[in-house]
Amino acid sequence: MKQKKFGNDGADVSVIGQGTWYLDRGDRTAAIAALRRGIEAGMTHIDTAEMYGEAEPVIADAIAGLPRENLVLVSKVLPSNASRRGTVTACERSLKRLKTDHLDCYLLHWRGSYPFEETVAAFDQLVTSGKIRSWGVSNFDADDLDELRDVAGDGKIACNQVLYHLQERAIEHAVIPWCEQHGVAVVAYSPFGHNDFPSARSKGGEVLQAIARAHNATPRQVALAFLTRALSVLAIPKASNAEHAAENAAAGDLTLDAAEIAALDKAFPRGPKPRSLPML
Repeated sequence: MKQKKFGNDGADVSVIGQGTWYLDRGDRTAAIAALRRGIEAGMTHIDTAEMYGEAEPVIADAIAGLPRENLVLVSKVLPSNASRRGTVTACERSLKRLKTDHLDCYLLHWRGSYPFEETVAAFDQLVTSGKIRSWGVSNFDADDLDELRDVAGDGKIACNQVLYHLQERAIEHAVIPWCEQHGVAVVAYSPFGHNDFPSARSKGGEVLQAIARAHNATPRQVALAFLTRALSVLAIPKASNAEHAAENAAAGDLTLDAAEIAALDKAFPRGPKPRSLPML
């Protein structure tokens, strides 16, 4: 599994991690098995959020007995809880549900009504107390990142988690360049789209199939390799079972050549810059 830099301390993190949105809505035993298989395959970066219902307790069961130092646990605070006191309280709730004493990174889920000064102060407090090692954001456009940087200063934002898949490449216009300029990791959520992965019979799907055959891989592995081609980008696909987790993990060792990247770029054009950043 390839590694990339992540966080304020430049820690190495698996290029493919594990998302957990809706993880609690399926079979719990299968979800735990999927997470464990993913960890065994090198996907040690596990992402969750207080908004994800019972996902945090499912993760707690999946990581029980595993060396904590080998895992990268990330959770998120809802904007409605992102006051200084509310952020600290929300983090403590997540720690309790995850049955751990710290998070490797804690994110503001999206921009809300609380001033950045309050949330950043809470993040800094949590870092000082050892409850989180770094902090970042999710669903932030470049102008939001500029405002946050003005408040927090340089080198504080560990990552920006954003929607990114073959048919939604808006972040390539401004977000990825901003993050690369400022040393911020980009984490792609929903990297297969939201129930709309390209059909094998579509023109784009045919390109995916051809490249997959050349690498003895699957179209989804090719998609992950394309999305993580930039040095700053990691991805956190969700897997509902152990077989899918192993498939996702194998993408972490797949490298596409320039011609293949160009073919995918043509098949799935990024399109014009939107007025606002897409999100789910």
